[in-house]
Amino acid sequence: MRGPNGEELPGAVLFACTLNSVRSPMAAALMRHLFGKFVYVDSAGSRAGELDPMAVEVMDEIGIEIGKHKPRSFDDLEDTAFDLVITLSPEAQHKAVELTRTSAVELEYWPTVDPTAIEGSREQRLDAYRAVRDQLMRRIRSRFSVDRAGDA
Repeated sequence: MRGPNGEELPGAVLFACTLNSVRSPMAAALMRHLFGKFVYVDSAGSRAGELDPMAVEVMDEIGIEIGKHKPRSFDDLEDTAFDLVITLSPEAQHKAVELTRTSAVELEYWPTVDPTAIEGSREQRLDAYRAVRDQLMRRIRSRFSVDRAGDA
């Protein structure tokens, strides 16, 4: 599959983290924002948690809405036919290795800080979420060779 600028793209990408409440929903929404017309994108967690309101807030800041996201686990996925699985936490990496053991799925591990572990004022905590959001955007752009600095 070719992207908007001729990039080589996988047909289906799964982003995974521990609870599917912060990192993987953010990554999936960013990927959809950049490539939603070209790639099927989904997210899951090792187990399902509750959507984090701070994740919703920092994504709203860049005009990407994730408030309707319903966290779910790998076990909740209806389809596991992904070309690429990108894990963002050690727990999700272990689960994805089990999931993909018998299939020809490309698996990548992008260690990503869990911003829920950051303590401090509300603004300091939001800054941690923004840092994760921005890191994920840079990583997605780099991985999929996007050079559109004006987008987010």
